[in-house]
Parts: sequence; C-alpha cells; structure tokens
Amino acid sequence: MILKSAVFVGSEIYRGSSYGAAHPLRVPRVSTVIDLGRALGLFQGHYRASPRAKPAALTAFHTPGYIAALQEAEAMGDLPADLKARHNLGGVSNPIFPQIYSRPATGAGGVLLAAELLADPGAVYVPGGGTHHGLADRANGFCYLNDPVLAILALRRAGHRVAYVDLDAHHCDGVEAALAGAEAVLLISVHETARWPFTGATGVDGNCVNLAVPKGYNDSEARMVLQEVILPRLDAFKPDAIVLQAGADSLLEDPLSRLALSNNAYVEALRAIKGMAPRLLLLGGGGYNPWSVGRCWTRLWAELSGQALPDALPEAAQSVLAALSWGGGGRPLPGPAMLQTLLDPAREGPVRDELRAGIRALGPL
Repeated sequence: MILKSAVFVGSEIYRGSSYGAAHPLRVPRVSTVIDLGRALGLFQGHYRASPRAKPAALTAFHTPGYIAALQEAEAMGDLPADLKARHNLGGVSNPIFPQIYSRPATGAGGVLLAAELLADPGAVYVPGGGTHHGLADRANGFCYLNDPVLAILALRRAGHRVAYVDLDAHHCDGVEAALAGAEAVLLISVHETARWPFTGATGVDGNCVNLAVPKGYNDSEARMVLQEVILPRLDAFKPDAIVLQAGADSLLEDPLSRLALSNNAYVEALRAIKGMAPRLLLLGGGGYNPWSVGRCWTRLWAELSGQALPDALPEAAQSVLAALSWGGGGRPLPGPAMLQTLLDPAREGPVRDELRAGIRALGPL
C-alpha cells in the first residue's frame, strides 16, 4: 500500500524551550529535525505549523483541573504545594518551566491536526508528539500531556480502528492505562526490560501486547520482532489507522537506555508498517542524544515522504549537526561519521534465546 500524501507538522516552540539545564530534555531534538530537513530540501510542500491545542480539546482525556494547573504554572512560574503534589509537577522529572503548558499543548495540537488531516488516507509526522507516559491528571516521565492517547481517541471518534505501535525504550504506561480494553484499539509496545517505568511485562492482556527486550537489543533482533510480533498482529487486526511512536532512545548512543539499535532498524520498521493501513500517524517520543535523535527522525521523515537521502551530507546539513551540543553533562562529542551522514552502520548480532523466549511467551495470535 502506498500512502497518498505526507505532511510534516513542526513548530519553533521546541527551539526556544527547555526543561532546564540539568534535565535530559535540555537537548535540541525537533528543532534539529527541522533544520536538517530544511538543509536537505525535504519540506517543499509538506510542512505545516503545529497549532496549540485548546484546553477543551485536551479534556478529551485530561481532567479540567489538571489543564488549569498547567496553565497557572506557566502564567505564574510556580504552583501551590498541594497542586504540585496532586499533579506531580515541580520535581526533577517534571519541572515547572516557562513553556510547561504551551509546549505540550503544541505537541497535542499537532496530533489533533494530524487526526483531522487523516480523514483522508495519507501520512502525517509529528516529531514533537509521542509523550506516552502522561496520565489524565498527572505529569509522568517527562510527559505533561499524553498526545498519543488524544490522537487515538480522535481517530476513534472518526470511526477508525486504530493500532498503536510503540518502539520507545520505555514502556508506554500512560497509553496503556488509558486505553487497555478500549474497543477497536490495539496496543503493541516493544521496550527494554527492567527499565523505568517498570511496567509492561512480556505478555498479552486483551488488546495490550507487551514485549520486554534485553539490553543490547540489536538490529537482527528488532527484525525478528517486526516480522514475528508486530506485522502479524497488525495484519490480523486490520487497522484503518496506525499510530507509530518512534522514540529514538532505543538507539545505541542513547544515554537513558541500554539497547543497541541503529537507525536502520527504525527505517525498516516504518517501511514495513506504513503499508499496513491507509492512514499513518508517526510520532517522536524519547531520545536524549541530540545527534542520534536528529539523524534518526530526519531519516524517518525522508522514508515516510519518499525522498532519497545522500550517503554524505552536504555542508549545510553537516553544519547543523556540528553546531549541536549536550548542553552540559560532560558527555563526549560524537565521532565524525555522525556529523557526515544520517545513515548508521548496521548493528546486526545474534538473536538471543532470551528474546526468542519472550516472543514465544506471547503465544499464537
């Protein structure tokens, strides 16, 4: 199946906002994808500016009191202690920062725009989306809103059967909490075992399929999971729309996981999954190395929109990558290859017995 159109939904808010100098999300991510896309000429006729979701739209999942607290925190720069405790705001993981409402509301606005655009068959990419930990009335795991849930609910209101596939290193606890047991919704999550939030044990429970993979998870293992777990279940479910969360923290270079994928594994997954339904919503998610995230997510946009990438980057694109930094933390800079190409070397390896056992534990379809 060839998707008829592809739209990239971005925003400049990601360039000017940060969770703080000590937070893993201090690093530029969506802005890097936008800059690389422009340097490579990938947005001609494809780019749409993300709107900011209105509070009423957010209450399709989130409680009005929580949305009001986020707005108050942005306006005042703080909240009373009782509200911070109630909504899990103001701590190390979910700090109060100047765009605490407007930034996540922009990601949510992007996915709601995508749901509207997907009234017709096609594909939409919202790299600022994918905040899969957010709860109805609480921030959780760097996620203030849960835009995947909002997107799935919007697609369901339009009458579509929706499959959600999550490739992030961390389990999509917020999405599962919201949509476990939901009619005409399939949830598939592949994530690192024994990794925060320590949910998503391998198994099938109703519409929730979880596979916890071992540290060192490589491209060969990801290919087996794609072919034996993800694609057969999508084929059996026959979705009208697929939401694919492509959190890039499963890459070898990411500091918050111990997985070992190359960005080739993400491209391979997208290439196979995008043909499984007439509508595809591609989201970002985790990813805390600015170089590996920017390179991976740009490759995914090129794949989704059917545009070829050069093996060696032109000077303008190399300059985008060379200008990045960790923003603190003292981690080493990347090697020259990560500045000169978007194409990772293959990271193949053995398919270990531990992974095979996990796949068998899922049982037949």
